[in-house]
Amino acid sequence: MATVREKPKRKRRYTEQDLLQMPDDGRKYELVDGRIQIVPTGGRHGKIGYRLALKIGSTAPDNVEGFDSSTGFRVAGGNIRSPDLSLMSVSRLPQGKPPVDFIDGAPDLAVEIVSPSENQKDLAQKVLEYFESGAQEVWLLFPERKQVYRYTAPLEVEVLREDDILTGGELLPKFRVRVGELFE
Repeated sequence: MATVREKPKRKRRYTEQDLLQMPDDGRKYELVDGRIQIVPTGGRHGKIGYRLALKIGSTAPDNVEGFDSSTGFRVAGGNIRSPDLSLMSVSRLPQGKPPVDFIDGAPDLAVEIVSPSENQKDLAQKVLEYFESGAQEVWLLFPERKQVYRYTAPLEVEVLREDDILTGGELLPKFRVRVGELFE
């Protein structure tokens, strides 16, 4: 006698439209591999991002546009990522202006403030996606360690500690900050 096997249920693949319809509940969402993920944030996270945005904003050249964590970028593999802070050359934006919806490609600089609960494998995937999609640099800020990992390529990283100076490279030639200042 033959037995009938039940087909495993397929998990639903979410789309950009589903992401756009997520509630405005103070959480940060990303579309990753067809799943909607909540990205951990909090008060300390926001304070660090705000402090860094102020410092970058005071030195950013006119040909660079800045974006906060509510901005979604279409990156490699169809994912939508929302860095905590990002910068993009105006020349890479359609008609030199930010679009109303998601931005195609990664920002030139993507900054992620890493929460203790974030998975290292997921962080590595983000870094790779950013570079595959046009990023020049990715900064991972680790508040617990008071360190910044400055990536200039997927496998080229400089670890900066509390007393080291973080500079803005070609994109932000006037930017300089002691790493420890970001976490005070």
